[in-house]
Amino acid sequence: MTAQRPSDAPAPIRVVLADDQALMRAGVRVLLETQPDIAVVGEAGDGEAALALLTRLKPDVVLMDIRMPQLDGLAATRRITADPALAGIHVVMLTTFDLDEYVFEAMRLGAAGFLVKNSEPDELVRGVRAAAAGNALLAPEITRRLIAEFARRAKPAPTAAAGLATLTEREREVLVLVGLGLSNDEIAARLVVSPSTAKTHVSHIMVKLAVRDRVGLVVLAYETGLVRPGWVAG
Repeated sequence: MTAQRPSDAPAPIRVVLADDQALMRAGVRVLLETQPDIAVVGEAGDGEAALALLTRLKPDVVLMDIRMPQLDGLAATRRITADPALAGIHVVMLTTFDLDEYVFEAMRLGAAGFLVKNSEPDELVRGVRAAAAGNALLAPEITRRLIAEFARRAKPAPTAAAGLATLTEREREVLVLVGLGLSNDEIAARLVVSPSTAKTHVSHIMVKLAVRDRVGLVVLAYETGLVRPGWVAG
């Protein structure tokens, strides 16, 4: 049953579900539609169908299973993040295991983050909201562990270091804090600036480094050595 939304409330977060298991889609739909600020606008059972839906509906978030017929979630994510017409869609990968090999590549391709299929209901809802807000899924410890493992395996992109040269000293400082998983509010408190100023710095860094979201910044921070596995925000 879809939750009722006040007439003056902002537009809900529009979500597409892409998973080849109908039961999984049904369960996630029921969970999300109990939230007044979330609306599931479409479902797909394979990657090709998902791409067709995304092109037509332009949702805010797609929950993308990694293993699907026709076109798997990784290939679908590659096409989504490469298509300027779909730039506003935040891809959240769904995986059975928290260290699924494919998640590493999905993050490199520009996925906003990932959720484990046996996540607690509240975590799934928070994840959708975080992705829609452009904050990605950096808060859970499991995600930081995944990114650290990704960094150990990844080879630095040739253009990554060159991109850092375009950043100001303050922007490099902000990038390190993003890499450590801090939110805009936490960055603002650390640097004694306003949250809006922190947000502006993050946005400028994304533009300069040509990344889609905060996960991309975190990965780049690790790839370039600005942040190293095991570091914590002190």
